[in-house]
Amino acid sequence: MDVNKILTADILDIIFDDRNKAYGAYELRKTYNKRMVTALITTVALLLLIFIGSYLSGLRKDDDNVEMIVQDVQLEEVKPEEKKEEPPPPPPPPQPEPPKVEMTKFTPPKIVKDEEVKEDEKPPENEKLEETKIGAISQEGIKDEGIVAPPVSDAGKGVVAAPTKSEEDWDKTFTKVEIESEYPGGQPAWRRYLNKTFRYPDEAVENEIQGTVVVQFIVDREGNVSDVVAISGPNDGGLRDEAIRVIKKSGKWTPAVQNGRQVKSYKKQPITFKLETE
Repeated sequence: MDVNKILTADILDIIFDDRNKAYGAYELRKTYNKRMVTALITTVALLLLIFIGSYLSGLRKDDDNVEMIVQDVQLEEVKPEEKKEEPPPPPPPPQPEPPKVEMTKFTPPKIVKDEEVKEDEKPPENEKLEETKIGAISQEGIKDEGIVAPPVSDAGKGVVAAPTKSEEDWDKTFTKVEIESEYPGGQPAWRRYLNKTFRYPDEAVENEIQGTVVVQFIVDREGNVSDVVAISGPNDGGLRDEAIRVIKKSGKWTPAVQNGRQVKSYKKQPITFKLETE
């Protein structure tokens, strides 16, 4: 470089004198200040946009001021039906006494003197034996014409066999039970679970959709939940899907009880979606 140009030349021109400036290092050092200024301006602009967006979002939340309230509706407790004791059947009427049949006492023949024969020990005449029935005693009555005596009565005791009790099928899914299945810990634990897990769908909030969704499902003897389905409530806004999700995520329940046994049963659980604007 000429001596006359050194005083007016840039420091980079002096350093890269007689060197390959097209290699890249010269260009990077030459534009360093410009790139630093561009990066700083871009960073400040992005931070400013984020700050303005947060401020506007806060204003929108203050204007909407939407509060979600989850209410749980308690189904009416099913009371077991009282079994009425049926009175025992009346005793059967006493059987009529069988008619007395005319009988003639049979006396075995003995060889004795005529004066020693007693009147009541005389053998009956043959004609009378043909018309009466021979027995151990003599009695008056109707002639034996093939009458069959009725069976011996139980003297009005009225013995009645106990009705046979049909065996209950404990493997079926009960629709009505004595004690319904419930969330472990009862209603307080169920409300705490809802407050922790429940999410009001954005689509329902935007369209102001609310209502009660009734979810039916099965709780088996181990407390496992299955066959979860929404049977009533709003179809739009995602309320039914959210109610089904909450039930499926609830874990094990306390099984229902029937006649002292844990059984598999249906359960209907309502979940209320409600929006309130102050």
